[in-house]
Amino acid sequence: MSQPLTDSLTAYIRSLPPTVRVSVALESLADSSERFYYRADERVPSASLIKVPIMVAAMTAAQAGKLDLDEIHILTDSEKVGGAGILQTYPNRSRISYTELVRLMITISDNTATNILISDLGREAINTQMQSWGMTQSRLNRVMMDTLAARQGRENYVTAREMNQLLTKIHEHKLLTPALCEQMLTFLKQNEDTLTIPHLLPPQANGKPVVVAHKTGVLAYVRGDAGIVFAPRPFVLTVLVENAGTEAAGEQTIADLAFLVWKIVGKIR
Repeated sequence: MSQPLTDSLTAYIRSLPPTVRVSVALESLADSSERFYYRADERVPSASLIKVPIMVAAMTAAQAGKLDLDEIHILTDSEKVGGAGILQTYPNRSRISYTELVRLMITISDNTATNILISDLGREAINTQMQSWGMTQSRLNRVMMDTLAARQGRENYVTAREMNQLLTKIHEHKLLTPALCEQMLTFLKQNEDTLTIPHLLPPQANGKPVVVAHKTGVLAYVRGDAGIVFAPRPFVLTVLVENAGTEAAGEQTIADLAFLVWKIVGKIR
């Protein structure tokens, strides 16, 4: 483990207000000795980070022949929910392919698309698959925008370490076919929420673009991001910030940590 990395990240975390809780998991894909964990195994309300395992479950069903990604779903008004997304604005009986449902769930965090996929795949089936991937602490307990369930304590959870492990398996094509894994990475690279991990990173390094394949999440009490930074020395990073006070403060914390990692781990030395 790199001492400058550990010292730098620990010092930053300790500089935060005492009420702020941060979970961090970092692994370099260029040097396995460069890693850092801070509360990485604590279960944290996932916000929309849970949509990554839902995407993997959908692609797993597609590979198994249980889901045709080209099949058209007929959207009904009763399926629409608020929050993030555009499907809630679509007319009743709109036609959307399952590929598009997955894409919208990841790129703009569409809650309606997510709930359709949960309904069709089965919540417990998704949880069973998450267990099989080693996500033993993470759990999908409710659909999106189910405020009653949230008030009753039925929250969705992830850990920083398990999100990193899942992203690494996608990157290394260990879960599904290379084509399906690359399709998932493409969707993650198209995430339109760039206020967190990508925010302070340079657009390019050594003449090549710096690209982030990531999924963000936000609730009133948590801001998170989990992603792969394709840099000269690529790395996987998950940061979850609880009780930051404001959404912007949570975003700044994630962006700052990502930039510190970039300076120590991501750049060519």
